[in-house]
Amino acid sequence: MEDLNLKQLTLAVHTIAEEKNLPEDVVLDVIEQAIAAAWRRDNGERDQDVRAELNTQKGTAKVYVRHTVVEEVENDAYQISVEDAQKIKKGAKLDDVLEDVHEVTSFGRVAAQTAKQVVLQRLREAEREVVLEEYEDKIGSIVTGTVQRVEPRVVRVELGKAVGIIPQSEQIQGEFYSIGSRIKVFIKDIERDNRGPQLILSRGNEAFVEHLFMQEVPEMETGAVEIKAIAREAGRRTKLAVFSSVPGVDPVGTFVGGHGTRVQAVMNEVGDQEKIDIIPYSDDPNEFIVSSLGPAEIAKVEIDEKAKSAKVFVNEDQQSIAIGRAGQNVRLASRLTGYELDIETAKAKATTEPKASRKNIEDSLLDAVNESAD
Repeated sequence: MEDLNLKQLTLAVHTIAEEKNLPEDVVLDVIEQAIAAAWRRDNGERDQDVRAELNTQKGTAKVYVRHTVVEEVENDAYQISVEDAQKIKKGAKLDDVLEDVHEVTSFGRVAAQTAKQVVLQRLREAEREVVLEEYEDKIGSIVTGTVQRVEPRVVRVELGKAVGIIPQSEQIQGEFYSIGSRIKVFIKDIERDNRGPQLILSRGNEAFVEHLFMQEVPEMETGAVEIKAIAREAGRRTKLAVFSSVPGVDPVGTFVGGHGTRVQAVMNEVGDQEKIDIIPYSDDPNEFIVSSLGPAEIAKVEIDEKAKSAKVFVNEDQQSIAIGRAGQNVRLASRLTGYELDIETAKAKATTEPKASRKNIEDSLLDAVNESAD
């Protein structure tokens, strides 16, 4: 590729647009960026502000080098003093932009290579952008994809035309992803950074579980039941607070399903190692906190509404259940209810009371015997 043939490039605009399923003006813009980069490589400096215009009718190009009029020139690659600017254009003033025009006929080999790289890179980015725009309206839904590649920090998943990534923070802990396997993923977001747009997928967030239940519980669509809150530690445990405003509808039973079929279907997707607790939601924080700490039995709850915290009293044998392994049960209950929960043991009244009452019985019997003896 000794030089960059502009006539060929002009013809290529239409072909590339068709092949890549991109609008022609996008392709033209990419090629003009490449011409500007190649010209800068051959004739200019890296800092120069260069734009190019390709005349598709004639197969010719012009390059415009822009200089901004400033009081004090710090970089003459893209700045020009008022004095010098007025020599070029009468009446030029501060902040005006002057452009030098250069006809472009051909480029050297290195510049042509630069142009080729720019075209390929920008076309890839433009292609990804167009593909991802199709997924813009799917953000917040679950789709099925194929595991394409497993890397140390991300899993790449193919979804038809697009490829998304599941970052480590969005994966289910302990889950194994095998290449070629079909998995459900939640489309969380499209991130745009210097490397171009990226489709962010999740299997580890709360919304993934919520949408899995939506697929299993048709009553959610009718509004008969709803999920009020979710707290999740992916791969370990999820707590779900459910509610129904319809009289006679048991929200917990609706989510569990006959013989547990509905909750089992969700567990099959997230993995059986993840426990799912479904509890009734209540507007009464006392009731809600007691339910959220299940399966532990709670003796008493003292709520500090101002501090959004609560002391939860349990009998000694229930303490480890309430706290859970590595504090997981109380941690999830706190997140679910929105209260900072502190588990304390109830004073061991229960153990002393039976003895006292026994003694009282014996005393009253003795009294009765003594009375009759009298």
